[in-house]
Amino acid sequence: MPGIYIHIPFCKQACHYCDFHFSTNLENRGAIVRALLEELVLQRDYLGGEQVNTLYFGGGTPSVLTPEELDQILDTVHKTFSVNPHAEVTLEANPDDLSREKLKALRQAGINRLSVGIQSFDDVVLKFLHRAHDAALARRCISDAYEVGFQNISLDLIYAIPDQDEVVWERNIEEALRLKPQHISSYSLTIEEKTTFGRWAAKGKLTPVADDTAGHQLLVLVDRLERAGFEQYEVSNFSLPGFQSKHNSSYWRSEKYLGVGPSAHSYDGVSRQFNVSNNAFYLKALQERRIPATIEVLTREDQINDYLLTTLRTSWGTDLARILNLWGYDLLAAHEGYIGALVENGHALLESRVLRLTKNGKLLADKIASDLFLLTP
Repeated sequence: MPGIYIHIPFCKQACHYCDFHFSTNLENRGAIVRALLEELVLQRDYLGGEQVNTLYFGGGTPSVLTPEELDQILDTVHKTFSVNPHAEVTLEANPDDLSREKLKALRQAGINRLSVGIQSFDDVVLKFLHRAHDAALARRCISDAYEVGFQNISLDLIYAIPDQDEVVWERNIEEALRLKPQHISSYSLTIEEKTTFGRWAAKGKLTPVADDTAGHQLLVLVDRLERAGFEQYEVSNFSLPGFQSKHNSSYWRSEKYLGVGPSAHSYDGVSRQFNVSNNAFYLKALQERRIPATIEVLTREDQINDYLLTTLRTSWGTDLARILNLWGYDLLAAHEGYIGALVENGHALLESRVLRLTKNGKLLADKIASDLFLLTP
């Protein structure tokens, strides 16, 4: 079943590494919320009347919204779409927004899953990343979330941070496990050109961590989380049994989703839609009752490549029979030697025409997918 993604384009401050679309000027927050409501109504037919199984507030920092604003959005979703009464409703949040009172109000508004951007439990690292919270606040907000009744909590951690030694990284992992989350997402720090870190790197003030060091830190994480009962169901995502992110899993399974808000993406199975990444342009368009989006119709090659790129990162792997049945392409025949080499060197398993990457293979997931891509004629 499809999902709805709602992009909230605001943050209290800019983290040094982030290149997502957001603004630190909150003056237009109310106007953006009203525009989101309008877009939801205009997009009522995008999912073809299918029941919505997941709702996901991303950003930006969705937790800067008030519970009343979130309630408005959720109310419009329920009035406009058929929503599964047991839908997963996720809110990305920063610890500095999650007071006990706010947490109670979020539960009452209908949020049943939190994705908390902790990133590190080391205060020196948090300051380096330009986060707005400290480690003590991170611990306290998670404790408060459990006390008010949340039972599905995901924590975000960042690895491959310059000058962070392995001891600090291992301590971060242990700190995260002590909080007993059901899910952990962990991403390698990427130095993006238009960020503070990007500018520092261009001036020689920051040196990115070497790929082999980043890969080693990921393997340390995988090993420790597996021993704690977590499954690496996607390269960067780990869950206890029954707590995979249903919303993000729908992306990796190539299911339909509607994205609303500035910079949000949508996918209906045959095309992708990209909203403008500009708050002012977005507001103007919605005031005129039009959706400011660019539509890309996917070719057969695009669809196969997208499927490869997403599924190779997952624990369930790439179904080669599905590729043959849907698109008439025999990937195994086209790349028999390459796939055989992946299996031989321990990077992949091939069972019942399903290609799955091993723990070491997942370190090379994007490259392997790229090697298997079809070239557009």
